[in-house]
Amino acid sequence: MKTTRRMFGAALALMAATSLAMPVSAQSATQSLARESVIEKIKQRGAIKIGLSIFKPWSMRDKNGDLIGFELDVGRKLAEDMGVEAEFVPTSWDGIIPALVSGKFDVIISGMTTTPQRNLTVNFSEPYAFSGLTILANKKLAEGFKLEDYNSPDVTFAARRGATPATLIAKMFPKAKLLLFDEDGAATQEVLNGNATATMASEPTPSNEARRYPDTLMVPFDDTYNATGEAFALRKGDPDALNFFNNWINIQWSNGWLEERNDYWFRGIEWADQVEQ
Repeated sequence: MKTTRRMFGAALALMAATSLAMPVSAQSATQSLARESVIEKIKQRGAIKIGLSIFKPWSMRDKNGDLIGFELDVGRKLAEDMGVEAEFVPTSWDGIIPALVSGKFDVIISGMTTTPQRNLTVNFSEPYAFSGLTILANKKLAEGFKLEDYNSPDVTFAARRGATPATLIAKMFPKAKLLLFDEDGAATQEVLNGNATATMASEPTPSNEARRYPDTLMVPFDDTYNATGEAFALRKGDPDALNFFNNWINIQWSNGWLEERNDYWFRGIEWADQVEQ
């Protein structure tokens, strides 16, 4: 009986020690995870590095070569609220996720649509913007076309490589030819030059281009396709950063700042004289 009691007592002692160690271990792991968050690295560095790709009016160069646009306003406001500087890292669209994963910058703020495929590689915040795509067509080449007429081997679309419009074009118009470019502007130029029948892009780009070149370009349909939310993209395994970005976005929606900036860049053209036409 004495041996049994000693064994029982030892077992109780072991259980007690284990129960005490588990919370301490969990707390230690949580603290370690917090220390490794990109938020802490940003605070220590005194700057947040933001990856983006150039396309109007999300991000673009003004006549002096400086970066302006919706993304720049968002990034600068985010940095200001964090008490740090904003460093923008222009990156080609097809390489922007690999660049984030490799640590070239801290977060992507570049009108990136959340998709399951991208979510396999990166985490997404809550949406900070919402948009849809419309068709921008060459008037002469697409005269009298119904939507189904664009799905033809005789039709050529142009789009930015790796971007959502390219994916949607291939899905909606699988019979059409698809030319891919590194910049949105190049795709629009192909339509303007008559080398492509149409392109797709987020508003207000199609409507603005149609107003600029009314004799050549048109938005043939009022419909908006693939209406989605755009979000910050960040590296996986960083719950503190995800929590901070989500809270920041929710606050900026609640106080009206995001809506006001979105309306300025996407519903108006007051900024148009700042960039080369």
